[in-house]
Amino acid sequence: MSPAALRRHFLRSLASLATSIPLFRPGSSLPGANAPLVGAPPLDVASVRTRSRPALRLSLRASVAEGMFAEVFTACAGATVLTAWALALKLGPFLVGVMASLSFLAQFVQFPAAWLTSTFGHRRVALTAVCLSRLAILPLCLLPWLPLSLAGQQRLLVGIAAASAVLGVVGNNAWVAWMGELVPRHLRGRFFGRRTALCTVAGTLASLAAGVFLDRTRELGAVGWALPLLSAIACIVGVITALLMARQHDPAPGSSAIRLDFESAKVPLRDPRARRVLLYQVAWNAAIGISAPYFALHMLQNLKMTFVVMALYSAVVAAVRVLLGPLWGKLIDRVGAQPVVLACSLGLTLVPLIWLFPTEGMMWPLVFDVILAGSLWSGHGLAVFALPLAVAPRKGRPFYLAAFATAGGLAYAAASALGGGLASALPAHFTLGRHEWANFQVLFLISAVARFGAAFLAMRIIEPDARPVRSLGALVEVLWPRVRPTPAPVLVEARTGNGER
Repeated sequence: MSPAALRRHFLRSLASLATSIPLFRPGSSLPGANAPLVGAPPLDVASVRTRSRPALRLSLRASVAEGMFAEVFTACAGATVLTAWALALKLGPFLVGVMASLSFLAQFVQFPAAWLTSTFGHRRVALTAVCLSRLAILPLCLLPWLPLSLAGQQRLLVGIAAASAVLGVVGNNAWVAWMGELVPRHLRGRFFGRRTALCTVAGTLASLAAGVFLDRTRELGAVGWALPLLSAIACIVGVITALLMARQHDPAPGSSAIRLDFESAKVPLRDPRARRVLLYQVAWNAAIGISAPYFALHMLQNLKMTFVVMALYSAVVAAVRVLLGPLWGKLIDRVGAQPVVLACSLGLTLVPLIWLFPTEGMMWPLVFDVILAGSLWSGHGLAVFALPLAVAPRKGRPFYLAAFATAGGLAYAAASALGGGLASALPAHFTLGRHEWANFQVLFLISAVARFGAAFLAMRIIEPDARPVRSLGALVEVLWPRVRPTPAPVLVEARTGNGER
């Protein structure tokens, strides 16, 4: 393959990786895996009209800049900073779990979001909802000085997180449709590949800067004003992102209202293939949700990790995801998404078990987590994005995708709340079998068992035009020939009677 072809394949894989549904990872939302990046449209969305080249060029440049500033916003107001707010306001594990699961629970508004987008236009809805979602944290700038009790401050924090999550889902739904119209089909691989790479760099640098700032202020005992300052910076950056989005034109400004057809929304439930994917989505997201929101608390409270170390950890995992994305994309093209979902689900069963071993003075087991989680989440993210597109028919596909997102989001949210309740009921530390356990490690163990059970549901998924995998033996047969070296051909030498060759 020529260097130009390799470069095009790599950029296409990055574009696909940018569209994969992000899952909560320990610590914080990964650079390159948050809301501004998941809006890359599916690669089979048709371009509907000719663009003016100068206007298109300006819009694409503004989109790249907006994505980079959106990463700065996430660094100042994302999962890590919200965890710091939760610790400062003494939120218990249950409320932390609820707050962390809000972005998944908010997937319930996918259907109303689609109606808003079709009725008022994708650009208008995206601009309004995204801007409001990023300005929703404005009260946090003054939270320590508001005349509220500690309980009132806690409720306000959870309410702000909920409002931002719901508005973010609405805005992202409209942004997907907008980008599908704006970016020509033949440019999507290159554009979203470059955008993803630049946003990943911006997110990593911003996360490190925010981590250094939080660590320094924590040493000085000044976290009380550092967190409101980060919120103020996030609001300013949010305004900048809105201005950059406003510079992007709308090639299809017309809108045609649709009615909320609940009968159409029930179609995925009647489809046997879709039901199997839905069942896996529910089981898998529940297995993830019961533990994922509590990795950050475990890092800060039990492992005593600094914010800088947490940012570095997330950046390295993100780098592994991006580097291995092209390899997973190539494998999915060859064998289909279902075998990759099964293989990665089984492998990701081991990830929470790794977190049973690190202690404050022994962090080296996390090296295995970085390698295993980064590589397998990369493949899983690509496969779970491709699988619904392969299972859902073209007609009615938005209802299928909304059903998958809603089912997975509700399962994640419910499991997170259950995990928080269980962690609150357990003692923070206890000894069992001569080993000291933290309450969060019990959740990690439960998550590993649940992931293992959910992985076997992936065997029942039927993917059209893919080689079905119904057992572990079949999985090895599908994947092993793709990775083992091709044996050298056996040369048969013909000899003459006098020994000549």
